[in-house]
Amino acid sequence: MADKKSPASGWPIVQGDFHAGDPNSPVAVMTCGSHLDEKGICDGGAAIAGSCKTENLGLEKVIANIISNPNIRFLLLCGTEVKGHLAGQTMAALHKGGVKDGRVVGAEGAIPFIENLNDAAIKRFQEQVEVVNIMEAEDLGAIKAKINELKGRDPGAFAADPMVVEVKEAAGGVEETGGVVQPMSGELALIHARMKVIEKMVTDIGYRDKFAAGVYSGKIEGIMIGLIVSFAVLGFMLMG
Repeated sequence: MADKKSPASGWPIVQGDFHAGDPNSPVAVMTCGSHLDEKGICDGGAAIAGSCKTENLGLEKVIANIISNPNIRFLLLCGTEVKGHLAGQTMAALHKGGVKDGRVVGAEGAIPFIENLNDAAIKRFQEQVEVVNIMEAEDLGAIKAKINELKGRDPGAFAADPMVVEVKEAAGGVEETGGVVQPMSGELALIHARMKVIEKMVTDIGYRDKFAAGVYSGKIEGIMIGLIVSFAVLGFMLMG
């Protein structure tokens, strides 16, 4: 039997739209925008199963619950995408390419900006699990069959201890309705994405202006020092 470890106390550590099963199972199931029989999926052998509708906060919650349980070694992507958000594609892209300047490399979703996970957490996710993509599959029999296949490949618990990260609900890309986090509409998501890009551009312009100002200041100082040295040398020559 594969070696197992105890997950973080109180696992799953982040609340969300999912059902928890056997914490010793090596398989987590993300059904993206589909609401399937999550209890049935867990009864079929998954450690945890649930939907993920947003390509930022939703992904962060999934990853936080995975890296806090070293026994999970596979993330099974299934179900259908949410228009505009593309959480499944973004998750696969994050696992493959990571994050650069806060944005998931290669993501096609509207606002794939990661705010709650640092580089160490992302690297841990990439090393701990293998992403298995059967997107668009909603048949419970097919999903259970894939879970059983992956359980047969269980390599045992990840070598490191559980990693616990805090996921703040205030992360961008979601709107609150009656206290429930919901995905933004595609149009609103695009507006937020463009605002993020503009904010980053303004910040970059500010850094460039500071650099240019420093270079200009340095040039003026260099010219003045050069003139002073030249006058001093000329003075010594005239005195001589």
